[in-house]
Amino acid sequence: MKKVAALIILLAIASGSWLLFKHWQHSKLPKVYDESVNANLTVESALTTARASDKPVLIIFGANWCPDCVALDQAMKEEPIAGLVADSFVVVKIDIGNFNRNMDISTRYGSVVQRGIPVAVLLSPDEEVLFATRAGELSSAKRMGRTRIYDFLSKLAKL
Repeated sequence: MKKVAALIILLAIASGSWLLFKHWQHSKLPKVYDESVNANLTVESALTTARASDKPVLIIFGANWCPDCVALDQAMKEEPIAGLVADSFVVVKIDIGNFNRNMDISTRYGSVVQRGIPVAVLLSPDEEVLFATRAGELSSAKRMGRTRIYDFLSKLAKL
């Protein structure tokens, strides 16, 4: 019985340590999503810009605690991806917090964040959903590498 109790205590300590480690890891990620932005106004502004520039709107749903979201954001800031993105899209980044922020926008475009983040939604200037990553296409952005992210965004740019 003592061995079982000791094992339970050891497992509790190990899982608590793991949770603290994961929290520490996430707190070290750069803040790439502005949590204070009014996302609805940002989307409306992007749609206005899209109509004027005849470019689609690329909405990226993510959160600062998400390593794949941060990796995608960083990749989109580096060439050649940055040039492709600037030439092809009006980009909006939407912070979803812990799946408790801006969920109304996700719902508006088909509850796209239900399967995880990051999620990309491509909208026409008239707000028609042209594509959404409903199958987790970007969920492993950290492991995808720049070439695969570029290829994915390049395909979106052709829609």
